[in-house]
Order: sequence, then structure tokens, then C-alpha cells
Amino acid sequence: MSPRKPPTQKPAAEPPATAPSAASKPAAPAPAPQEPAAVRDPIAEATAPAGGERAPDRRTLIADTAIGLVASGGLRGLTHRAVDGAAGLPAGSTSYYFRTRTALIAACYRRLAELDVADGPLELTADRDAAARAFGALLYHWLTAGRERQLARFELSLEAARNPELEPGLREAGLAVRARGAAVLAALGAREPQESAELLAAWADGLLYDRLAGALARSRPAPDPAELVATARRMIDAVLEATV
Repeated sequence: MSPRKPPTQKPAAEPPATAPSAASKPAAPAPAPQEPAAVRDPIAEATAPAGGERAPDRRTLIADTAIGLVASGGLRGLTHRAVDGAAGLPAGSTSYYFRTRTALIAACYRRLAELDVADGPLELTADRDAAARAFGALLYHWLTAGRERQLARFELSLEAARNPELEPGLREAGLAVRARGAAVLAALGAREPQESAELLAAWADGLLYDRLAGALARSRPAPDPAELVATARRMIDAVLEATV
């Protein structure tokens, strides 16, 4: 006689699904707060790399990396090995192109001058208002997108005051920027454009240093393009009145 199978039990019926009540529905997420519109930087837009642009050559890459290291950590962080690491280059690459630290710093001077001139394709015009708008936009760019580069420039300039071997490289770089300024001021009617350019460069350096590293730099409000254009106009008027 075969054993009797235990009776099978039917699974309990699932309770009927009920539509969620309005109170149980998750609340719709609140709209994200609108961020304030960013201030346009026409110089940064004009100098941004275009799609498909070739990567910089190795010397330029090394100089750009060295400038970034100086801006973030000062000159004590500038070593050949540190540049190799930050640039993602094989060990010994930086010393292959720039055998000494002096040669590396001189390369930074040349690159800084090249970038500063590229930032300021100032239109040659006799209109002081137009020149002030262009110069104000340049100051704004150097205080914002170009901030780290300017900090590195000040740091590297101080090194030339302590190391006479660096002075020729710094001087050559400074002359390139002042030559462009002299052309702009000549178009504005300066009788001594080179002298005017040196004075304007000194005032611009003073403003940049004060806003970036001066005693009140951290407590100042964010750079204001309109205020910088007005300041640029005052500087241009003053330098032309002093030398025309």
C-alpha cells in the first residue's frame, strides 16, 4: 500500500493592488536655484583652444607646467622632477630641454611674455574709450582666468632680482609686452610712446599686485569689468597727459 501524499495547499491570494493615494505620492523635486549669470571674459573666449587644435610642443608644455607649479607652490616647488611629474613626462625630460634651473626659469619668462602679448591683441585706435574698454577687459582677464599666471610672473620676477643671471631673460620678456603697449599709445597720440608704455605697465603691475597679493586682496570684492574699464580710462588719460 503506497503512502498517502499530503494534501497540497493553494498559495494565499495576494491582496489586490490599490492605487496610491495623493498623500502617498512623492513630492516633485523643487526646481534647482538659478545661478547668477557668469560675467563674460572676451579675452578668454578669444584665446580658448579650438577643437582639434594640436597639443603644445614639449618645450611649451614644460614651461606652462613650470608656471603652474610656481603659481601654486612658489619657487621652492619648481624642480625638474616636479615638472616631469606634473606634466606627465618621463623622468629626465625637463632636464633634457632645460639643463639648469636658470634655463627653466628663463623659459618661463619667455612663455609668460608670449601669453601676455597673445592676451592683449589691443586694437590700434585713436579712440580713448575703445582703448579703455580693451585695456579694462585685459585687466579683468588677468585678475580672473589669468590670475595664476600673474601670480607666477610676480614670483619669478622677484627671483631675477636675487639672481643676476636671470635679469636678461626677464628684461627681454618685459620689452615684448611694452613694445605692444607703445604701439597702442602711439595710436592714441602719445608723443613719447615708449616712455608712456613703461609708465602704464608700472601702473598696471601695481594694480594687479594690489588686487592679487596686496594687503587687502582677500577682502576685496570680485573684479568688476565696468570698474576696471573706468580705471583703465583714468590710467590712459593720465599717462597721455603726462607725456603728450
